[in-house]
Amino acid sequence: MSDAIWYYVGSFGQLGPLTKEQIEELIESRVIERETYVWKAGFPDWMPASSVIELDPAFKLVEPFLAPPPPPTQGVGPSTQTYSPPNPTFRQPDPVFPSGPSSTTGPTSAPFGQNYVPMMPGTVQRDLAFGGVKSPYNRTLGGVLQFIFPGVGRIYMGYAALGVLQMLFSIVTCGTLYLWSVIDGILILSGKVHYDGYGRRLDE
Repeated sequence: MSDAIWYYVGSFGQLGPLTKEQIEELIESRVIERETYVWKAGFPDWMPASSVIELDPAFKLVEPFLAPPPPPTQGVGPSTQTYSPPNPTFRQPDPVFPSGPSSTTGPTSAPFGQNYVPMMPGTVQRDLAFGGVKSPYNRTLGGVLQFIFPGVGRIYMGYAALGVLQMLFSIVTCGTLYLWSVIDGILILSGKVHYDGYGRRLDE
């Protein structure tokens, strides 16, 4: 997809490329929140989603209206009134990245038609798989597909790169590494894989 230029940091690290529509769907399902770091071509570095103006409409659709603060307590005079101001909104500080060509020139070419974007330091990566966000993918179907077609189950669940690797290795080795896909299918069906490729929780 020519318009798949967005990336974000999910529970398994950097994920993408994605289209803007896919990013907005992840915002709607609360996989991407305002503190999530995103990147696309033209950005000098990773940025919190709250700093990207073109994503503001998507956040406003899913965020409830802010409730007003409690009314002031009535007293004898103005000096006896007390006010409870609303809590200030917490904002994650922007990370500090080392200078160099990787942080200014954008992604470079990588195998299988995917792009590489400089990863964020481990200290600022976050687990975005919230308990209330369920994956639309079916764990059983993904595991069965792994048995029948090497790598297809992983691609179906959102792990495109891993699925392509399993498929290619099975073809190149004339089926010798098909065992990799079989073992992976067993892990999926036994519940060892908890999240899909976008960090959403798979049903047990």
